[in-house]
Amino acid sequence: MKYASLILISFLVACTKTQVKNSTEVIAHNKITIITNPKEGLNSFAAWAKFPSKSEEIRKIMMHLTLAYPENIKIAHWDYMDRVKIICKDDKNEEREFEIGRMLTPYGSSFKEDWNYTWKTDVTDFAPFLRDSIKVVYEHSGYESTDTGWDLTIGFKIDFGPPAANFISVQDMWQGNFQYGNPKNDIENSLTPITINKEENAAFGRFRIQHTGHGMDRPSGCSEFCSRWRELKVDEKTIDKRDLWKECSDNPLYPQGGTWIYDRGYWCPGDLQLPDIIDIPLSKNNHVLDLNLEPFTANNIDQPKEQITSYFFQYSEPNNTNDVAIEEIITPNNDDAFNRENPAAFNPKIKIKNLGKFPLISVIVKYKTNGFEEKSFDWKGNLAFNESTVITIPDEIDSNAGINTFSVTLIKPNGMHDEWLGDNQLTSEFEDIPTLPPSLIVDFLTNNNPGENHLTINNKNNHIIFEKKPEVMTPATQYYDTLVLPKGKYSLKLTDTVGDGLEFWYNRKAGFGRLQLKDTNGQIIHVFESDFGNVLSYDFRVNDNFKPRTEASIYSANIYPRMTKDSLSIFTTGNKSGTMKIILTKDGVFIEEHEFQNIRNSKTDLNVSHLEEGRYVMEIHLNGTHLMNRRFNKIQS
Repeated sequence: MKYASLILISFLVACTKTQVKNSTEVIAHNKITIITNPKEGLNSFAAWAKFPSKSEEIRKIMMHLTLAYPENIKIAHWDYMDRVKIICKDDKNEEREFEIGRMLTPYGSSFKEDWNYTWKTDVTDFAPFLRDSIKVVYEHSGYESTDTGWDLTIGFKIDFGPPAANFISVQDMWQGNFQYGNPKNDIENSLTPITINKEENAAFGRFRIQHTGHGMDRPSGCSEFCSRWRELKVDEKTIDKRDLWKECSDNPLYPQGGTWIYDRGYWCPGDLQLPDIIDIPLSKNNHVLDLNLEPFTANNIDQPKEQITSYFFQYSEPNNTNDVAIEEIITPNNDDAFNRENPAAFNPKIKIKNLGKFPLISVIVKYKTNGFEEKSFDWKGNLAFNESTVITIPDEIDSNAGINTFSVTLIKPNGMHDEWLGDNQLTSEFEDIPTLPPSLIVDFLTNNNPGENHLTINNKNNHIIFEKKPEVMTPATQYYDTLVLPKGKYSLKLTDTVGDGLEFWYNRKAGFGRLQLKDTNGQIIHVFESDFGNVLSYDFRVNDNFKPRTEASIYSANIYPRMTKDSLSIFTTGNKSGTMKIILTKDGVFIEEHEFQNIRNSKTDLNVSHLEEGRYVMEIHLNGTHLMNRRFNKIQS
């Protein structure tokens, strides 16, 4: 009996160990400054990184890419397409090169010296090659001045554990920078069908593609500014068809210095593009894959380009039958990617993925904020292997003042025991929602197109308790509404149907607007960004514990017009009078500086008629604090 008990104890300990989620982090590039090579249009930055050995099982790898304001030069301004590549050896000791990520740099001129932003993407498919010492290369394209750049950090968070399915092989598919719309050389000549030979023990294949459109034909706008469809056929049957078009006015990285709100050909400035992943059952010895693009004829055949990198992976059947993973906590979360939805008062939102062989039709979600009672939500749906979905839980989010920790645990996929518990639990840090007084003022200045805007405040029951409808607002009008709200939580939302916010530098005719919350003494509590794209969200609570920040000098500033031939004005609002310093730069080079006294609720005119034509950045400093950067263009007429 003692011997049997020891065997049982040893078995339980072993099982417990295999379920522990161990992880490590690998840093390849650590705050290195990257600049363009204007002569070549491409500059490569390579770093060696030490990954786990091939003997260690890897469950998941997330690549984190951070851009920051560089330490010793000005920040770069332009949106360029960059690639993250790895150079490694395969099982035959032959050198292989893979593109594992595609970065579209933001328009950086509006970012201040303390700016940084982190993007994430799943690169688990490349886990067999992210082993031992390999070279990680960041290819930075463009022709911008070498006096500007970015600080770059690339890291990998690696979770150990059994893979969801065993990797068998990978082959290159369509890769290149292809002309689109050339009647003498149709892109289909480059996207010819490819035969896939099924490997022994392979159960399914995974088609993984990075695809972005560039160049601008007129009047079509292709390929950067046009929507076109792409389809994937397997054995002459269409299994995937989608429009290559991406909404940009909801980008969480906002505002930016250029035309960041304009939708594009499957990418946006300031975005680490997520690859398209399509799983395909391998039901016979070979399959023919065919990639097609919407037929199109360009007027300028040198402009439209389709940048495509694609691979085909083969895997065994999934290792587990019932296996669910939590991918992300979207709300509540302080992560950069979710800043448009946070801080949040209501509706925890998570993303889950099915990694089991059986379709996932149910799972129990356990969730809590540290210091509060754990709650439960039963989800039902239907997810095939490797499919994911976002779950919104109809509930208030518990929180204490300051920083909180939110945790989620998934149990009982399909009512069964999960066969790998290592990815069933996730935590996030989040900031508590702000506290406002029961009596407050909504100060809303419309721009010249108020019919695009809709302002609402909802209570915890999602009932509208304050509203400004587009049809009742008039252009360039200040609305000053006093609200008296019961104690509780609320959600404010301002939408713009066109996606250019209350202000956008390129749209002079729209003018500018602003939105502020004030106390009944007229002191500013919160200033909203006017250049917000398509939506602003702001959750808050109301109670008697509100304490005004009497020491704070809260200011807002708007510049208009931001395309001008002679002069512009700086409109400021603030709680105190102060000193405003204006610094003008052009392509990172200092041009001139101005200082103005007794600035509060002011209109300050600035003559720019003497400046050369071009793009400028205005730094606005108030009482020694760098408030913001704003782009404006000096034009001839």
